Amino acid sequence: MGTDRFGRDIFARILHGGSISLLVGLCVVLLALLIGGPIGLAAGYFGGKTDVVLMRFSDVFLAFPPLLLPIAITAALGPGLCNAMIALAVSWFPWYARIMRASAMTVRRELYISAARNFGVGHLRILIRHVVPNSLTPVIVQASMDFGFAILAAASLSFIGLGARAPTVEWGLMAADARTDFLDHYWTALFPGLAIFVTVLAVNLIGDGLSEILGPKRGGQE
Repeated sequence: MGTDRFGRDIFARILHGGSISLLVGLCVVLLALLIGGPIGLAAGYFGGKTDVVLMRFSDVFLAFPPLLLPIAITAALGPGLCNAMIALAVSWFPWYARIMRASAMTVRRELYISAARNFGVGHLRILIRHVVPNSLTPVIVQASMDFGFAILAAASLSFIGLGARAPTVEWGLMAADARTDFLDHYWTALFPGLAIFVTVLAVNLIGDGLSEILGPKRGGQE
């Protein structure tokens, strides 16, 4: 893969940057799930005014374009990888809130939930023991597909100077540093971009596979 203008090995930097990019994708998805999951769970299980208030709160974040809100938050907090992860998680949590809400609304209508209530089981115990485990499948599928997009979004923020900062090695930052040398040394930008492409494609294929495995089975004959 050659070297950059400072003589640094691009292959070694891509391998090192891969661990950071994968960690960024994992942290963004987990943080978004930790924020949106409880909100959607409470909205779907309790319903009524709780549902209205929590969902309208989430809709405020959905009103912004997908990448505009992270850019605004990162610009306000200051450039940096941690701030970029927080900004992405804040902009993505409403999707997990909506998914968890829909699953919780379906589960709460089940007979075993009514039976647990009739036996005097508390709401918190019902949520932890019954609603959460039976509502995770669509969330897991969505998280597996968002993992790649989180890597891509973090690389985009780094590319425009709002994400990772030197000396951190990150694929988007590597591509940004190669802009001035791209015409004469194309490989300095080609291979970081190719690493992002291959990783996002692989993660999306895994997400599609999980969707087929964990999704509802359709009956009937072909």
